[in-house]
Amino acid sequence: MKKTKQLARVVAGFAALSLVVAACGGGDDSSEGASDGGDYTSLDACATRAYDYAKPESTSNGMKVTYDIAEAAVWDDGSPITVADFKATWEASLNTPGSISTSGYDQVTSVEAGTSDKQVVVTFSSVYAPWKGLFGALLKASAVENTSDVSGDFADMIPFSGRAMKLQSWSPEQSVFVPNENYWGTDKAVAEKVVMVPKADSDTEIASIKAGEVDFVYPQYFGGIEEAIAQDNISSSVQFGGDYEAFYFNQKCGPFADATFREAFSKSIDRDAVFQQIYIPIAASAKLLQCGPITPGDYCNGDEFANSYDPEGAAKLLEDAGWEKNAEGFWAKDGAEAPKIRWIINTGNTRRENTQAFLIPLLQAAGFNVVADNCDAACYFQQRLPALDYDMAMYISTAPPDPAYLTSSFACDQIPTEANGNVGQNTQGWCNAEASDLLHNSDVEVDPAVRAENIKKVLQLMAQDHVLLPLFQFPKSGFWRTDKVGGPLDAELNNYTAFINFHQWTDVDGDGQVVIGAEQWPECLNPITECANSSWMVWTTAFPLMPGAYATTNDGRYVVTNLLAGEATVEVL
Repeated sequence: MKKTKQLARVVAGFAALSLVVAACGGGDDSSEGASDGGDYTSLDACATRAYDYAKPESTSNGMKVTYDIAEAAVWDDGSPITVADFKATWEASLNTPGSISTSGYDQVTSVEAGTSDKQVVVTFSSVYAPWKGLFGALLKASAVENTSDVSGDFADMIPFSGRAMKLQSWSPEQSVFVPNENYWGTDKAVAEKVVMVPKADSDTEIASIKAGEVDFVYPQYFGGIEEAIAQDNISSSVQFGGDYEAFYFNQKCGPFADATFREAFSKSIDRDAVFQQIYIPIAASAKLLQCGPITPGDYCNGDEFANSYDPEGAAKLLEDAGWEKNAEGFWAKDGAEAPKIRWIINTGNTRRENTQAFLIPLLQAAGFNVVADNCDAACYFQQRLPALDYDMAMYISTAPPDPAYLTSSFACDQIPTEANGNVGQNTQGWCNAEASDLLHNSDVEVDPAVRAENIKKVLQLMAQDHVLLPLFQFPKSGFWRTDKVGGPLDAELNNYTAFINFHQWTDVDGDGQVVIGAEQWPECLNPITECANSSWMVWTTAFPLMPGAYATTNDGRYVVTNLLAGEATVEVL
């Protein structure tokens, strides 16, 4: 699973997480709350912790963006897509309790009709540089009763489409797409039916495509996967893009709320050893990621997290702060019990399970009481991460082209708390006022060079505060049976929206359908709530159904879509 801030980290433009904790496996202790130790020792205390931070005020007079919706653009029932749908998307993203990402939408002061209901005038309180990332997945206004709170909608169905296919049915066993007969675009559906089915793990996924049970799979890449799937009638494509894997530390509650303990723990992780053990078998030419929660490019120097391993320095930090090892060899303080560090991953992910098996004994030997506290993908990504019910996490994030996702994922005001209505996607609980100011300022900065410098400074602060440890820029891989499916199967594999072009694939074997094996399966489909914290949820439902003004490309750009009659116009006020 990739958290599309996970899509970065969660899904930019979708917006909302509800801070709800569920007992979802991982052992009898999985729902006890935060670990012993640290300043905040329970999930209740974690939820009520408040942060004294206010966003910097913009000095600009704002801007207006005018979108002209294509006259032919309609929903699958033939009703026109209008300004009402833009307004509903804004209101739902901004006001639904527990919204993950209000970033950008909170800069909008009005969404109004221009010369007709096919012209949308969006007014911003300030200049907002990444505006193309907004309104990328429209809600249908008439599909909900209250556009300011859609938390009770779309539990098991998205009953509308503005794209080439529509969702005929969805269940825990499968989803079925059929052509949208009222789709106005030139890229009309080729396949008569596309069926998506969940596969329990990588072994099942591989076996299913080799046996011809599915036509296409999009697995997390691992060393030897191409050899494991190798068959004369199976083709593949491997591409590098915006996916990265990292360790994350919950600073809002639990043992890592103690900054000294967190720093010492972070310095005790030998990333080079992890990389050699876990990632070199995947790609021998790969390099350890040093940037942070972003892939190499214009927004990082590439050395932010270099030389992070310092076990001697870690031990001195703890000893100077009054920690000492107890009879079990674990670090403890003032006679208290050694903090238990709950490391969560999704069960069935062999690579992460291997990482735990390799690293936990090493961390325990270094004096840290680390335990595996895992649960299935839906529990992990749609419940426990949004609830900050973990101490250490490991996952892949799928980042959109613009670094604006960092604001919703790391700014102080995006930490879910009772005080802010559980808004935000900052599931690390990291609050650094300087970094938050830089992130918000970068969103209103039109000079690309200044914006890049702001982001680089934020990454440096992340490294200083030991928010995470980056590991690997992950390859994306697709495998398909040439005797069963054809068309541009690898054209969008590197896209933030993954295999969104499946409607253009062809049924080669004549069985009337294209079958896609899904590595993970969501438990709910709401594109505004915690459901959208699962990249597989948006890949398999929301992205293929919900039209947007701008879309991402396979080479990491934003382009205008056929929803609009042409490029939007921007007026700085």
